[in-house]
Amino acid sequence: MRQKSHKMEKPTTKWVLGHKVTPYDTAGNYDMMFAETPPHIPGPPPHSHNSYDESFLIVEGEMEFFINGEVKIVRAGESLDVPKKTLHTFSNKTDKPCKWVNIHSPKGFRMFFEKLGISEDAANSQERSVAPEIIEEVVKTAGDYDMLISG
Repeated sequence: MRQKSHKMEKPTTKWVLGHKVTPYDTAGNYDMMFAETPPHIPGPPPHSHNSYDESFLIVEGEMEFFINGEVKIVRAGESLDVPKKTLHTFSNKTDKPCKWVNIHSPKGFRMFFEKLGISEDAANSQERSVAPEIIEEVVKTAGDYDMLISG
């Protein structure tokens, strides 16, 4: 007897603050997404999360992280954990794209990407994801997503 195969829905990819982000559905109590950061793209404003532990796995390229005042370079094949209540940000300061996996635990932070991202199918989506009105909306609503911006 053949079992029916269940077709997974294609994830929705969006540009979020200059980064191409694809969230994936998970069965566990965590959010997981795959991202690509083009060369010379800064990260989000330095921030922390009261509720979320965060992990990064660099798949290709390298990312510069700023964690509690300390700079760390994380390269392909390396990972980094950012415990809740830890001030952090990241950026790709190289001439090559960086591909990475990001996990937030417990579930919930995915809504930040869903609500504030620009569909990759939209015209000029990467540029629009860093437009002043988007940056203003991120700063204004960050707390709604447990993203506590420093300063």
